[in-house]
Amino acid sequence: MNEHTFGSGHYGPYGGQYVPETLMAALAEVEQAFATYFPTQEFQRELDYYLANYVGRPTPLFRADRLSAHVGGPRIYLKREDLTHTGAHKINNTVGQILLAKRMGKRRIIAETGAGQHGVATATVCALTGVDCVVYMGEEDMQRQAVNVFKMRLLGTEVRAVSAGSRTLKDAMNEALRDWVTNVRSTHYILGTVGGPHPYPLLVREFQRVIGREAKRQILEAEGRLPDVLVACVGGGSNSLGLFYEFMAERNIRKIGVEAGGLGIASGKHAARFATGRRGVFQGAQSYVLQDDAGQINPTHSVSAGLDYASIGPEHAWLHDQNLVEYTSVDDQEALDAFLLLSRLEGIIPALESAHAVAEVLKHGATYGRDALVIINVSGRGDKDVDQARKFLGTRCGI
Repeated sequence: MNEHTFGSGHYGPYGGQYVPETLMAALAEVEQAFATYFPTQEFQRELDYYLANYVGRPTPLFRADRLSAHVGGPRIYLKREDLTHTGAHKINNTVGQILLAKRMGKRRIIAETGAGQHGVATATVCALTGVDCVVYMGEEDMQRQAVNVFKMRLLGTEVRAVSAGSRTLKDAMNEALRDWVTNVRSTHYILGTVGGPHPYPLLVREFQRVIGREAKRQILEAEGRLPDVLVACVGGGSNSLGLFYEFMAERNIRKIGVEAGGLGIASGKHAARFATGRRGVFQGAQSYVLQDDAGQINPTHSVSAGLDYASIGPEHAWLHDQNLVEYTSVDDQEALDAFLLLSRLEGIIPALESAHAVAEVLKHGATYGRDALVIINVSGRGDKDVDQARKFLGTRCGI
């Protein structure tokens, strides 16, 4: 990967800053603050303090013996991001960004959310620091994730419903960007994934790299060697890049990103950008986008709100083209089956997003080899998805 300059804002042809001119100064301010403060010992000490004492890091790397026996091949470990405060990896990024916002003198925060975990994580750090917070969320996602909507409001955040378009994550992000244009001087936008305009793909990746740093140390302590396969779900792509990035120099380690296959690729009702997407510009960056021949954004579908998104982080697009990461998809039913199976085999109820990664290993894990070591990133816990899962799995659970 030496041929690529990761701090440039471009990943091969992907990335960039495709935004209104009124946002260019704000992006430059964020980039300058990150470059100035992030490398300092003082910032790192404060970040480490909150990650350890507030977020609850390091998260465990758990050997899933019953899941391994069920798959019938590799030894499977679960990176337990579901055990963080707020229940998902999103808090790693929001803690880092609120520390930047504080140094920039911002007293108002905005964010977008799909599954609600990023919204809850943003609301949490705003409550912690006493900063006003507005979170934009599509009406469809608000219905699917009503518990997280209540949590955000409980934490003192204003949740603004978005009724435009498909009423999901992409529409929430559009509204957040409009808000930022209007309130750019007082407001910092805590974007939740490795997407959007530069410097966000870089910034969010750096805050999520703690996942891979811990996992590398933990697997060496547990097994005395590095893993053979890493698996994570991919929506925008922050949890997967957070796991993969520390292992990118090891080309022999397979890295598998799992997109949402929805109702099947042939149905057109999915969010598998690498299956049918094409290069395009969407919400501030160039990447793979689900779009029609006229460049209009196609509707997407996933049982998991956090994967229901028409584009993907630009660094993922570059990693795909360079064959450095494998990207696949599993459908809704496979993810629901994995949700149920992990709950019953290991007593761990995963987020429906994370269940996509588990489903990939259930499908193909036996082919990895009996001596293979596999790490699955359990990016979040399934509390938020219980009502959604009950609609589909109720009779199988005796409800």
